[in-house]
Amino acid sequence: MADPNDLDLPDNWGRWGSDDELGTLNLIDDEVRARAAPEVRTGRWASLAQPITPNPMISSPFAPTTVDVSPVQQMMSHTGIGVAADLMLVTNHHAKSTHIDALAHWSTGSEVYPGRPRDQVVTAAGITFASTTAFAAGIVTRGVLLDLAVGEPLPSGHAVTSSDLEDAEQRQGVEIQSGDALAVRFGWPADPLIPGRPAPGISLDAVRWMHRRGVALYTGDRGDAYPPLDADGPSPLHGVALGRMAMPLIDGAQLDDLATLCAELERYSFLLAVGPPRIHGLTGVTVNPLAIF
Repeated sequence: MADPNDLDLPDNWGRWGSDDELGTLNLIDDEVRARAAPEVRTGRWASLAQPITPNPMISSPFAPTTVDVSPVQQMMSHTGIGVAADLMLVTNHHAKSTHIDALAHWSTGSEVYPGRPRDQVVTAAGITFASTTAFAAGIVTRGVLLDLAVGEPLPSGHAVTSSDLEDAEQRQGVEIQSGDALAVRFGWPADPLIPGRPAPGISLDAVRWMHRRGVALYTGDRGDAYPPLDADGPSPLHGVALGRMAMPLIDGAQLDDLATLCAELERYSFLLAVGPPRIHGLTGVTVNPLAIF
């Protein structure tokens, strides 16, 4: 495998100090949020989350790790006074769950951003640093959809480059600015892949472009290609954007509703509100991002 140190990878370790847990969310300041507010003009909105139908908790607790089982296992209970309640077992990092990755989800070597030993961060009692605690209060910024699947999905195995993203900007009349959240639509659902048909994915060139533009948050209906486009290098989104650039990722989004609304309104920028459950100390958590126009 190629040495990541020889690839001149974008890196934000140390940029915001040795105690930082926000990473590129630092780019979302009051000025950025104020710029996002005027995007709300019509009151229309779209969810970027996949719907989840729970399975009854009647099988192995390891079942949710497979792509053909719901990410949520549910057990019903009754209090005896007419009130129903339930217990959920949630697999956050699941292809059928729209979830946000915390910075501690990915390690670079034996360290977690911004340079803490992994064995001190990832413990049996939970994550001690750079966890979901960092964005538990919510994220509000300007969002931009770059729809690369107008008319048809991207081809199998296509590596999205900076040119693809800039062409979409010009086609849609929108420009990514520092502090923005970037949504990229491939037109591929988050269902199990067909053997021998690799999914398209984000290239390292595209990640470098995100770094130059100051993208604060990425989401898409696809992310890293699978199988990997370059087996000798780091995964562009998880290994570089999340692990080195410290850019949180919202994995497993569904963007068809958003794309339909953007095309109808002829607008591809919006206010993005991300309100995850305020659960601390996790590597990731399910989320329902809302694009408001």
